Amino acid sequence: MEETQPVPRVGVVLFVLKGKSVLLGRRRASIGESTFALPGGHLEFGESFEECGARELMEETGLVMGKADFLTVTNKVFLDKSKPCHYVIIFLRAVLADPNQVPQNPEPDKCDGWDWYDWDNLPQPLFSTLDEMVRSGFNPFPST
Repeated sequence: MEETQPVPRVGVVLFVLKGKSVLLGRRRASIGESTFALPGGHLEFGESFEECGARELMEETGLVMGKADFLTVTNKVFLDKSKPCHYVIIFLRAVLADPNQVPQNPEPDKCDGWDWYDWDNLPQPLFSTLDEMVRSGFNPFPST
């Protein structure tokens, strides 16, 4: 029997900004276990990037997304896992519909909790894709 190759998946991830802070949660998943990551998830059939981002943000944090803008895309292959995977990841910059919303943790089996972290003092370790972006000098904040 011929072994099939894994199929690339599409993820949508959000840089949710508040002042000079970004929303991060500590992952509880096979990919990136115990690393700090942005909210996001898999693009579903027929969804726009913004619809996916808003849905994932609500599911993961209970927060309602306001305006969102496309930032960048990455093409990441995770070969160091027991089951290799390939993700095309769409990154959006977003703000909350109401800046006074407080993040919840409705999926405690997937995340230890959400909090705001100053961009210039991010917690460690960061999820690999986010870490690579930060090390490259990427900045999700609008230029003024």
